[in-house]
Amino acid sequence: MESTFPLFFAAVVGFSHAFEADHLVAVSNIVTKRDRLALAIKDGIYWGLGHTSTIFIIGLLMIVGRATVFNGYFGYFEAIVGVMLIVLGIFRLYQYFNHRSQPQQLVDEKDNHHLAYGIGLVHGLAGSGAIVLLVMAEIPSSFNSLLYLIIFGLGSVIGMLVAAGIFSLPFSKKLSSNRNLQLGLIILSSLLCIGYGAYVVIENLA
Repeated sequence: MESTFPLFFAAVVGFSHAFEADHLVAVSNIVTKRDRLALAIKDGIYWGLGHTSTIFIIGLLMIVGRATVFNGYFGYFEAIVGVMLIVLGIFRLYQYFNHRSQPQQLVDEKDNHHLAYGIGLVHGLAGSGAIVLLVMAEIPSSFNSLLYLIIFGLGSVIGMLVAAGIFSLPFSKKLSSNRNLQLGLIILSSLLCIGYGAYVVIENLA
């Protein structure tokens, strides 16, 4: 019973993990280009799938292969996430101002969720270390450890689709028709992304 209890707890932990600060600033920035709830929710799902993919792969290497080569590098992985957040914020500002005069190009990109998946992949690198090491310490069975990671990943997918849906509401068609409001929210989310990314880099490399 004690060995299986973490499996029931995994979904709750995964769901709450999606609401960590670095995840929220990233997804809030991504969904600023969405004017429909369904597209924002898809971004959240793709982010969660990317995050789960990385955690499962690293978990597989560490649990099944007993690889410990990653242990000393998780701080650098966190710094990579910080750099990614800075680039994401700058890119979103560039994208908005560049595409204002090219609306058709912006429409063509609306069904593209590759960015959300890629950001989820990188976030998985940063968060995987502590998660996998905790699983290895608490669950002796390799099968149950991997099952924990899968359930954890599904929880994070659900958590992120909820977060993405909430953050997309200010960018609904009715509100986004107000250009000043839209610009203000985009600038705010981008600056939060850049600022928090800089904080993460300094925190892990200083």
